[in-house]
Amino acid sequence: MPTTACHAGDADSIQTSEGLAVLKTPLYDTHVRLGGKMVEFAGWSLPVSFAGINEEHVHTRTACSVFDVSHMGRLKLTGKDVPAFLDRICTRKLAPEPGRSFYSHVCREDGGILDDVIVSCGDGYWGIVCNGANRDKIVAWLKRQMAGRAVTLVDDTTATAMLAIQGPQAIPLAQERAGIDLSGLKRYRFMVRNLFGIEVRVYRSGYTGEDGLEVVLPAGAVNLLLPHLFGSADQPDPVVKPAGLGARDTLRIEAAMPLYGHELTEDWDSLTAGLAWCVDLTKDFIGAEAMRKIQARGLQKQLVGLELEGRRIARQHHEVLSGSEVVGEVTSGTLSPTLGKSIAMAFVPPPLAEVGTKLEVNLGRARAAATVVKLPFYKRPG
Repeated sequence: MPTTACHAGDADSIQTSEGLAVLKTPLYDTHVRLGGKMVEFAGWSLPVSFAGINEEHVHTRTACSVFDVSHMGRLKLTGKDVPAFLDRICTRKLAPEPGRSFYSHVCREDGGILDDVIVSCGDGYWGIVCNGANRDKIVAWLKRQMAGRAVTLVDDTTATAMLAIQGPQAIPLAQERAGIDLSGLKRYRFMVRNLFGIEVRVYRSGYTGEDGLEVVLPAGAVNLLLPHLFGSADQPDPVVKPAGLGARDTLRIEAAMPLYGHELTEDWDSLTAGLAWCVDLTKDFIGAEAMRKIQARGLQKQLVGLELEGRRIARQHHEVLSGSEVVGEVTSGTLSPTLGKSIAMAFVPPPLAEVGTKLEVNLGRARAAATVVKLPFYKRPG
C-alpha cells in the first residue's frame, strides 16, 4: 500500500501585511542581511533582487551567481512499484540508471500539463523536483495515482535547501572551493558527496541558459556553506554574488526556457507547448491517448519567439495581431539585458510561426511591430 510523509512543519513562516502566512527558506536571514528585496512568491518569501535585476543578469552571464531555489518541491519516492508508477505518471521514458536526471511533464488525462518536473534516479530511490507553486497539487496527484501500489512518498522540501550556482565560472569555482572533481559530471547527471562533513547532492542543471550546478543539502547546514561562496561581510567575494527571482526570469526568457503558468499550463498539452522532445507517445502515460489525437489532427498553435521594435516590454496575455486580426497572445516578455532588445514568447497559429513573419503586439496604449525569430534568443558560447 502507498504511504506518505511530510516535513511541512519544519519551515518557519512570517506574516504579510495582509495577514497571510508565508514560508521562509533556510536562507531568509541571509537574504535580508545582504539587502535582498523580499517578495511573496509561490507561498514563500524570496528575494526579487539584491544589486538590481540587470546587474545580476549580466553577472550571471559573465561570472557566477547563486540563486535560492529552496521553494521548489523536493519529493522522494521509494518502493518496488516506483519505476512502473513513474512510467505511468511521466511523459517520457526514464532509464533506471542511478545518477541520471530527466526533464518531464506530468499531465492530466486530456493532456493538460499539471507541472514540469525533474525526475532523478538515485541509489534505491527516485526524486522529483517540482515547481513551488504546484507542490501541493503534485503531491495530491501523486498520492491519488499511488493507490494500490507499493510506493512511499516523502516530501523533503522544508527539510532541505536548494541552491542554483550558475554562470561560466560556476563549475571551476565549485571544484576549487569544494575540492570535488566535477569534470565527469555531464548535463542532467548528479552525484552525492560529503562536503565539509555534510551530505550534498550536486546536479549539473539549471534554469539560466548558462552552465552550472544545483545543490541540495540539509536545511540546517546550508548557512555553513555560504562563507565558502560569498566570503565574509567585510570581504565579499567579487566573483560569486547572490541573485534573485527577477534575474532568474530574464535569464530563462533569453534562453527560451518555459515557466509554468506562462508557457505551460493545464489549458494545453506538451506538444502544443513545443516540448515534444520530452514526450514518448509509444508508452501509455496519463495523457498519452489525448496527445496522440492532437498529433494526428495537427497543432492549432505554436510557441514562437518575437523581437519587438523599440524598448517597450510585452507582457503575458498581450494580444498578438496580424493586420487587424488577433492571432495569439504573449506568454512572457522582457527587455533583454544581453541583447538590448525587447523580446517575447507567444503562441500563434502554425502558418504564422515561420521565422521572419511580421506581426504586431498590442501593448495597451500602442502597438509594437514584431518579427518572429528563432528560439532560443540567447545560447551560451561553446
